[in-house]
Amino acid sequence: MPAKAATIKDLQGLKAVKLEIETRARQEAELKAARAAAAAKAKAEKELFSRAIGPVKALPAKHLPGQRAKLPQVQAAPIPVQHQRDELAVMREAISDGFDVESLLDTDEALSFRRPGMGPDVVRKLRRGGWSIQRQLDLHGLRREDARDALSVFIREAHKAGLRCVRVVHGKGLGSPGKTPVLKGRVQSWLIQKAEVIAFVQARPAEGGAGALVVLLAQSRNRQFAINSGAACAHWPWARGRFHLSN
Repeated sequence: MPAKAATIKDLQGLKAVKLEIETRARQEAELKAARAAAAAKAKAEKELFSRAIGPVKALPAKHLPGQRAKLPQVQAAPIPVQHQRDELAVMREAISDGFDVESLLDTDEALSFRRPGMGPDVVRKLRRGGWSIQRQLDLHGLRREDARDALSVFIREAHKAGLRCVRVVHGKGLGSPGKTPVLKGRVQSWLIQKAEVIAFVQARPAEGGAGALVVLLAQSRNRQFAINSGAACAHWPWARGRFHLSN
């Protein structure tokens, strides 16, 4: 009987060894299959990316990191400073601070102006807003000479652009000594001396009232809008932010 028991024990050990061998073989097979699946997936993704981007070629040496692109240097067009100075000198000679304006202003409540030959209906229509205001010049804070230069350039460029109605803001003088407008009388005098101006009236309350004038310009022979005619004034030191174009 003891010999038979030993034999049974050996058979059980043999079965355990066999089971362990089979388990290891199965695990190795599963691991091998997982590795093969992962490799196949990576290959498929790589081929998909290659098909998506298409054929590729190496970058030229000039486009490699560390290389700088050589761009052509374009010099900005020179500003015709001397031409501007000459034009400004001519305009200064064309208008005078000593011009007697009182005799030319209509003696109404707002001291309007109209050229000889223009009927009073023009002033009435201008006062009622019969023309849309197309551009505005703000003279607040400017010295007398700068204000005169700004107004001359503004009226000239507006007329060249074919505009008919503009507004000039000279202020009400609330911050001036004596609370009197410093530029109002001078602006009226300068406008009368500009041939492009055919009439002006005090602005309506909603458009500036006693601190602004609405100016009617003569029709221009050249009605083609200049290349941003406001930009033609942009290089003057007093022009920045003072010209406003209304649609």
